[in-house]
Amino acid sequence: MKRVLSCLVVASGLTLGLVPAAMAADAAARPDAARGEKLYVDGDLDRGVISCASCHGVAGNSTIPMNPNLAGQPHEYLVKQLLDFKPKTEGAKPLRGASEEAPSAMAPMAAPLTPEDIRDIAFYLTRQSLNWETAASASNEDTMTRGQQIWRGGLPDRRVPACAGCHSPDGAGVPGAYPRLAGQFPEYLADQLKQFRSGARTNSAMMHDIADRMSDSDIAAVADYAAGLR
Repeated sequence: MKRVLSCLVVASGLTLGLVPAAMAADAAARPDAARGEKLYVDGDLDRGVISCASCHGVAGNSTIPMNPNLAGQPHEYLVKQLLDFKPKTEGAKPLRGASEEAPSAMAPMAAPLTPEDIRDIAFYLTRQSLNWETAASASNEDTMTRGQQIWRGGLPDRRVPACAGCHSPDGAGVPGAYPRLAGQFPEYLADQLKQFRSGARTNSAMMHDIADRMSDSDIAAVADYAAGLR
């Protein structure tokens, strides 16, 4: 009986000993918003990490039409996109490029980032709020009807689904799955759709199939419309 009790005590001690270790590992894996903010604002020149704010603006609110707003985007989405700028294996092309031949301008920016860096930066950004006063808006009244049609109803004759089905009717997106497009720059949105269509951006087979059925005028119209959603 004593031996049984002794074994139970030892086993309990081992189990209890594992709890702090597991908790420590879990804590280490949690994103650190403060560290993410420092990397976003200041970078880390010793490791070749460039400040994200220099291109994507204060707290992820870009002022450059070809550089997207990142404030408040889903954490999982931001992590995936940053990882997709890096090759999955040595010698492979990243899933996100500028063209089928040329890498994205983000490739050298993402290269020195560790998985921890990426999680932390993404966590910081997802906690920020989009500044709607400086966010992009629709500007082309001539294409408003066409853009609305594609956003709400798609292009059934070409099997293009409604954008609202995944990115929500108001363009807010779906946390953890699809990015917010409302208030995004139409120039950036149009460029990304064209990259999906050309195969320069290969990290969504679904978006490639959709964009492949859209004309330049379709893309311009729905990109402008999406920018004006609120």
